[in-house]
Amino acid sequence: MVTVGMNYKMIPGKEKIFEDAFVNVIKVMNEIEGHSKSSLYRDVSDLQSYLIVSEWNSEDAYNDFIQSDKFKGVVNWGKENILADRPSHTVYKH
Repeated sequence: MVTVGMNYKMIPGKEKIFEDAFVNVIKVMNEIEGHSKSSLYRDVSDLQSYLIVSEWNSEDAYNDFIQSDKFKGVVNWGKENILADRPSHTVYKH
C-alpha cells in the first residue's frame, strides 16, 4: 500500500470550483482498480492551498492512474482554469 500526497495551489477566487471538481473526480477515482480512498484538505493559513491524500493498493496502480487520459484531462483543465502553480505529488510507501 502507498499513500500519495498531492499539493495544489489555486488562483484566488477559484477555490470553490476546485472543491466541486474534486467531488466529481473522486467519483471517478473510486471506480479505479487499486484506489482505496482519497480525502481533500485545505490549509487554514493559506486558503488557496489544498492537499489531496490518496491511498492506493500499490505504487503501480497510482502510476497507471496518473498516466491515464482521464487524469491528464483533469490536469490540463486545471492548468488552464484554476491552478496558480504546478501541483506536486509525493508518494509515501508503507
